[in-house]
Amino acid sequence: MLLLLAPLSRAEDTEQIFQDANDAMARGDLPAAITVLKKVPFSKTDDSGAFVRSRMQVARLQFALKDFPAATASTKEVLAVYPDNSEALNFLASVQKEQKPRYVVFWEDCLRFLPNLLKGAVMTITLVFCTMLISPLGGLLIALGRISRFKPFSVLCWFIIWLFRGTPLLLQLFFIYYGLPSLGITFKPFTAAILGLGLNYSAYLGEIIRGGIQSIEHGQMEAAKAIGMSYGQAMRRVIIPQTYKRLMPPIGNEFIALIKDTALVSTIAMVELMRSADQMFNAYFNVTALILAALIYLVFTTFFTFIFEKIEHRAGIYEIR
Repeated sequence: MLLLLAPLSRAEDTEQIFQDANDAMARGDLPAAITVLKKVPFSKTDDSGAFVRSRMQVARLQFALKDFPAATASTKEVLAVYPDNSEALNFLASVQKEQKPRYVVFWEDCLRFLPNLLKGAVMTITLVFCTMLISPLGGLLIALGRISRFKPFSVLCWFIIWLFRGTPLLLQLFFIYYGLPSLGITFKPFTAAILGLGLNYSAYLGEIIRGGIQSIEHGQMEAAKAIGMSYGQAMRRVIIPQTYKRLMPPIGNEFIALIKDTALVSTIAMVELMRSADQMFNAYFNVTALILAALIYLVFTTFFTFIFEKIEHRAGIYEIR
């Protein structure tokens, strides 16, 4: 019975204050919670950091109430005792930032995030250009193989298209980078990314190019052979040049999709535009990084759309009526 009547210790008093403050916050009475938390005194022997915890909680509540001067004052109470407290320093910076005009904050965020985003954008463009060099050649070989009369080559090209069009690009990247090492084949992230993107887009372009070739009237091949051309010469000089106009729209669409698909290589430790934006968003919880990344992607896709429209116009200039 005497134990029940004994006065509470300092630690018990502090815990009761925090409990009362939590009850007030649960009721939605933030001013009451602030008043209760301010009762926690400063003590040099406080090993639990109750004073810092209480004042930082007060500052956060005042921040939620948009009372920025009071939040600054509460944070400075902590800094007056512990000048190097990182939580207080970071929170004070957040309070000061919140009081600036929104356009100023956005501009400062742009200046902070853009350098890293542009580095990632350079890697994205590098991946796009490398894939654009590889996949049309691979697609042409696959297309010629599909229409070849040499059955083993035709079946092999059909299998490549079936495999890479029938499975997700993300799975293919995972298998090349994470799965092949178990078979003793290891690639660096950049090589794995180029290999995965190149094979995937070669398969898609192979079907596009095959469709374009087979859309040319059969009489064109017969006429080429009638004047003494071989099959290879007829394809190179007569058939394939006529497919350019028909192939530009679907190929352009594939390459614009490629710009966005490069974001998938972030899953195999490649630091490109999407990975850079994700890292900064996770570090700062600032949506500006994602907005800037979206704008950069839009710039890239707009630029490539314009270029392919020009190429399409140029390729069909003699067909314009």
